[in-house]
Amino acid sequence: MTNSQPSPVMQPAFAREELPLRVRDAAIFLGVSPQTVYLWVERKQIPHLRVMGRNIRFLKSELEPFRAQFKQEVENWQDQ
Repeated sequence: MTNSQPSPVMQPAFAREELPLRVRDAAIFLGVSPQTVYLWVERKQIPHLRVMGRNIRFLKSELEPFRAQFKQEVENWQDQ
């Protein structure tokens, strides 16, 4: 019987590396609008990458702690 998943040794390089998210994908991941993401980028409140000058990208691994902090702040605000 064969395993349907390739072994880690046989995976292509791009499968092991994290692909950056676009603004729209980051907004969906964070549960906010793309406009909010742009605002956070402008205020330097969110970790992001600039690609070719104007293009903004995000690494999911950097957004996960931001999302956890953001959710905690929202919960604290709602409790007031």
